[in-house]
Amino acid sequence: MNIQDIISDLSLANGESRRMTCPSCKTKNTFTITNNMGSIVWNCYKASCPVSGGTRTTLTAADIRKSLGSVAEETHVSTFSKPEWLVRDYKKLTGFCDEWELDPQDLGLLYDVKEDRVVFPVIHGGTTVDATGRALGKRLPKWKRYGNSCLPYTYGHGKTAVVVEDCISAAVIGDGGVYVGVAVLGTSLSDGHKRYLSQFSTVIIALDPDALQKTLLFAREMRTYVDTVKVMYLRDDLKYRNPTDLHNLTTLGD
Repeated sequence: MNIQDIISDLSLANGESRRMTCPSCKTKNTFTITNNMGSIVWNCYKASCPVSGGTRTTLTAADIRKSLGSVAEETHVSTFSKPEWLVRDYKKLTGFCDEWELDPQDLGLLYDVKEDRVVFPVIHGGTTVDATGRALGKRLPKWKRYGNSCLPYTYGHGKTAVVVEDCISAAVIGDGGVYVGVAVLGTSLSDGHKRYLSQFSTVIIALDPDALQKTLLFAREMRTYVDTVKVMYLRDDLKYRNPTDLHNLTTLGD
């Protein structure tokens, strides 16, 4: 049976997950499949099995009513409209991207003409649901959300999520093709964050060095949703690519 057949047979409701024998490697209870607001995501958590992926499906009316009634942050998803002053202008972003060693095309970065900001699109299920901008000068606030979404900014592919505070760190972590960098963009984990992170078998909390209490709180909250939650104590923010921190992340992620 292929994965599309499994999706069809299960008919997962919004927010529902199943764990079962992997259809590829046949290992018992290593394959999970989750319906997150119409985004179907599947992974086999056996290290030697490459099976993972995602697709979109249509939410039922019952799913929509359920999500509207319980988590208001998800209602924005299909209604975000990109402001016309957010444009593709990589020349304006050259200094910023060179400083942090980021590829603006890979990240799909935009430029805010009105406020001189680099803008990271927040994409879930192949749809831009929000955007967050960082001031290139001294404008306040330093970070700004353009929509109403409480979903995190994410970048990368893998079976392990690394929770960080800002988009730059998430982009740096996700660039290696091993981890998914997840930027919470706030002081707490919303239901949207938890729902998104629940699809991973392992979540590593790697907040800034001065955020120990918040790190421990996030780890405690996520243990209700994820099988394995690890805490990483940093010497510096991950966006600075400290060799010791990157080595420790590799060790912790094994």
